[in-house]
Amino acid sequence: MDGAHDLGGMHGFGAVDRSQEAHFPQDWEERVFRLTLACGMLGKWNLDMSRSARERMEPAHYLASSYYEHWLHGLESLLVDKGLVTPGELSSGRAGEGRIFDPVPGDRVKEILERGGPTLMEAHAPRKYRAGDRVRIVNEHPRHHTRMPRYIRGRAGEVVSCHGAHVFPDEHATSGEKIPHYLYGVRFTGEELWGAGFAEEGAVVYVDVFEPYIAGIAD
Repeated sequence: MDGAHDLGGMHGFGAVDRSQEAHFPQDWEERVFRLTLACGMLGKWNLDMSRSARERMEPAHYLASSYYEHWLHGLESLLVDKGLVTPGELSSGRAGEGRIFDPVPGDRVKEILERGGPTLMEAHAPRKYRAGDRVRIVNEHPRHHTRMPRYIRGRAGEVVSCHGAHVFPDEHATSGEKIPHYLYGVRFTGEELWGAGFAEEGAVVYVDVFEPYIAGIAD
């Protein structure tokens, strides 16, 4: 999805503000973080669906809001989409009758969080590329969630590693199905990405790229 969230390589946003080192500069942000984790344990969606929900924010709203406002918007969208709450309940702040959810036992929370959601899977086929291969990324603009940054599309880079087969996020976000695809570390030169004369001399960017994002060996 070509949304406001995909800002890599774009001009006009200035340097990254590192003045706020705290994880949660405001108390409500920690509450949103905790709520998102707690609701995720209901098992109604996965991590990629959660990311997709944030990315579907209206662009002007996305750019004008903070990081955890994105999280809150995504959580509210998922809760409504999955029928767990109604828009009226959200606006009023009061739950309707009959909405009771079984909480995760407190003594299991630490174990569940530490286990996380592993994405490494057994591959169904041999991998197509090896370290040293020069490959070109597909020039596609999917309407769904993807982990393929806009600035690498159509560009060529060198495979430097393979991380094994992992859950393919594009499919996981749309159908919930876990399909394994190889994930490669690909090295791009700044000149390839930004053009001659526009990149810092000697600049390189490393991007983890799923096999379906690769069109084939570059000419």
